[in-house]
Amino acid sequence: MLALVAAGVKPGDSVITTAFSFFASASAIVRAGATPVFVDVDPGTLNLDAALVVRQIQTKRPENPRAVLPVHLYGQCADMDAFDRIVKEYAEEFPVAIVEDAAQAIGAEWSGRGAGSLGIAAAFSFYPTKNLSAYGDAGIVTTTRPEMAERMRQLRNHGSPQRYYHYEFGWNGRMDAIQAAVLRVKLPHITEWNHRRQRHAATYDQLFAGAGLTSTQTSGRSSDQSSNESSAPVRLLSRSPQAKHVFHQYVIRAECRDELRKFLAGRKIGSEIYYPLPLHLQPVFSYLGLKAGELPVSEQAAREVLALPMFPELTEAEIRWVVESIADFYA
Repeated sequence: MLALVAAGVKPGDSVITTAFSFFASASAIVRAGATPVFVDVDPGTLNLDAALVVRQIQTKRPENPRAVLPVHLYGQCADMDAFDRIVKEYAEEFPVAIVEDAAQAIGAEWSGRGAGSLGIAAAFSFYPTKNLSAYGDAGIVTTTRPEMAERMRQLRNHGSPQRYYHYEFGWNGRMDAIQAAVLRVKLPHITEWNHRRQRHAATYDQLFAGAGLTSTQTSGRSSDQSSNESSAPVRLLSRSPQAKHVFHQYVIRAECRDELRKFLAGRKIGSEIYYPLPLHLQPVFSYLGLKAGELPVSEQAAREVLALPMFPELTEAEIRWVVESIADFYA
């Protein structure tokens, strides 16, 4: 919300974002006074589909578009080259800012540039489950523009640049000191922790392939899948060559997902669904008028995605047990 407001989002504006993300990606838009405009995702990466954003702008022409908010889902950056082109192409007709939701992407990169430096501003989460985690709730916003940084400092402190003098209505958005202290201890380790996650993901990939369970969903409409892909019970999400993925989550798309999850739970293997209901179908957003079937890729993903155990201390033996259990389920 701080990043959006500092980027100029105000009541009456609209912000284009993904339908497949955590609720806060969209609720921040509403709290800034704007209307979220949900667009479907790329079936390969499940990140916001830039081509569909262009179609939304050209055909639906949302009212007062002020920003595009891509989410770097599961730790992989969205296609920021494509979003940069959108900003340049529509600079005169629809001057929009790119605000990154980098909540899951600390340490991720796109073409060698770090998440958080790819748009006009970005938001990171340090919730206890994140790659870099605080003891409780915490987060930061980043920007390369000094004037925006100053505005966000003012907004986070009740709109006060000087104690007891208030120039606008802001919020109490300051990070607690204890959270900052914990993060300062952990910060030097985040690069190594991310490297471990990447190694674990490679191990998962190899073991799944060795078990003959998986295919990789390439970018493009799901109807373009090969017959081999459609027959695999598990599909891996695709990874962009420009992206340095930090694997906040290792997510598969699984046939009989709910039954598989129950089977894994019976073997004391944890898993989670990120996310079981797309944002456009959340009851609180019913006022937008979107119905089931309108954003089919997000809706299908919600029926198939399953996050498997992923944390730096994970062992190869544990990963093998997960993959062997999944193989047993589909046997």
